[in-house]
Amino acid sequence: MQPDVERELLRMCKAGDARFFEPIVRVYEQTGMRIALGMMGNQDDALDALQDAFVKAWGALARFDLRRPFGPWFFQILRNQCRDAIRSRGARFNLEALDQRLELKPADPERGPERSRERGQARELLWRALEKLGDDHREIIVLKELEGFRYGEIAGILAIPEGTVASRLFHARRALADVLADMGVQYP
Repeated sequence: MQPDVERELLRMCKAGDARFFEPIVRVYEQTGMRIALGMMGNQDDALDALQDAFVKAWGALARFDLRRPFGPWFFQILRNQCRDAIRSRGARFNLEALDQRLELKPADPERGPERSRERGQARELLWRALEKLGDDHREIIVLKELEGFRYGEIAGILAIPEGTVASRLFHARRALADVLADMGVQYP
């Protein structure tokens, strides 16, 4: 969605017209679900956290600064919602509850079934490795490596300086490499 269009929709939402929030939800729900799933590891919990984050975003929209992008602000709300849910429910990243039909990225139809099978195996291996990481490491790996956010965007979502993003990502990648090595896989 174009930033000007998004800003106008949000302006109308701030004026109290809820029907303009639906296109905003549609833009951010897929990425939000992947982030929540990456943090929670359970599709039902991730969906609950995502829905609760949209409700909280709507409730806090009056305080949202229209000069800023909505995405990082919303993803910060989502991140906090996931963390709160994990703390309050005593939830833990749970790979066994993960619905395997939910893919991280859409499949490439031009690649053959062999490549698709290899990709599925790699995805399964990655999820198994993520299961073994701590919440902070898993969170930053999901944001950078799986969702492709830039350092500045991650800094906005996590409410930390960009230099801290770089440091956390370095340590998270090292932890992931250690987990993968323990699994018999070499990480670049």
